[in-house]
Amino acid sequence: MTIDQYANRFVCDLVAYEPGKPIDETARELGLDPSQIVKVASNENPLGPSPLAKSAMREAIEEAHIYPDGGGYRLRAAIAESFEMELGNVVLGNGSNEIIELLCHTFLNRDAELIAAEHAFVVYKLMATLFGAKYVEVPDPGFIHDLDAMADAITEKTRLVFIANPNNPTGTMVDQTTIDRFMTRVPEHVIVVFDEAYFEFPDSPPDTLKYVREDRNVCVLRTFSKIHGLAALRVGYGLASKNVATLLQKARQPFNVNAIAQAGALAALADTEHIEKTRAVNRSGMAFYESAFAERGLEYVPSYANFLLVKTGGGDRVFRDMLKQGVIVRAMSSYKLPEWVRISIGTEKQNRRCLEVLDSVLAAAAVA
Repeated sequence: MTIDQYANRFVCDLVAYEPGKPIDETARELGLDPSQIVKVASNENPLGPSPLAKSAMREAIEEAHIYPDGGGYRLRAAIAESFEMELGNVVLGNGSNEIIELLCHTFLNRDAELIAAEHAFVVYKLMATLFGAKYVEVPDPGFIHDLDAMADAITEKTRLVFIANPNNPTGTMVDQTTIDRFMTRVPEHVIVVFDEAYFEFPDSPPDTLKYVREDRNVCVLRTFSKIHGLAALRVGYGLASKNVATLLQKARQPFNVNAIAQAGALAALADTEHIEKTRAVNRSGMAFYESAFAERGLEYVPSYANFLLVKTGGGDRVFRDMLKQGVIVRAMSSYKLPEWVRISIGTEKQNRRCLEVLDSVLAAAAVA
């Protein structure tokens, strides 16, 4: 007899999220210097944090003995101003993942349903399972969200519909016309969540904030982890109608975003130079991989984000064999894509090293 029998069944049955393999762990296993490891598995910013953010965080650490602003006033005000919204529209989270959890805390129960695309971010399914709700998975032909089919799947029990745009791990994006058509079909009892962690990478992303301004039941998720290079800080935010935002504020923990993270994010928000440098590096790296994959006849999914999904055959094997040579990519078997790996865009040096190792691994598999 174990304590498991007293735990909620849906927690016991949950398959925990597995993050990308850490650099330090890989270095220990391979006996390498961490500086020799190339990690292109977690869609991180290869340029690192915004210089302005680093300076702000150094200053903030001097007051680490003082509790942070529990309401995140300065950061929320700056976010609201940048999107021409009000303070009451902004909710801070310990990463945008926490906003996902807050939405599920607020709206899901055993009688509720959550709708998402088949190859969308796995955390949606984890959260639905954790709160005992029904997870409704809608096929996504060509790896693109089928919003018409997702609208068809809405029932009286539907509470949340998640649309990752651009989507992780496919990098695909739904256009404005399709979103607008979908929104005409969404009933009042449904909250639409646009997960836009990679919003800053495409040149002309659709405008979903107009639905927040129209006071629809919408929450738009953004993060400082990607374009701003602050993944370690875990700071994200939701832009929502005031009714939705007020409920999320009630569900969150006090002091959920620490003071150093708030200071870094506030400075990063204003560092447009770093944002443009990141976009330029991403465009160059994306072109490099697209050309290389085309030359090699490797199938890939055109991406609007900072990563590419490429079909290598035996994704788990490719991941393990590349790992042995100090390059970390992400196998996609947990997304029901066992033949694929996801590669994040790195610096020019990192991209070339990744491709070199990928070539050697695929060549060895062809001979075996």
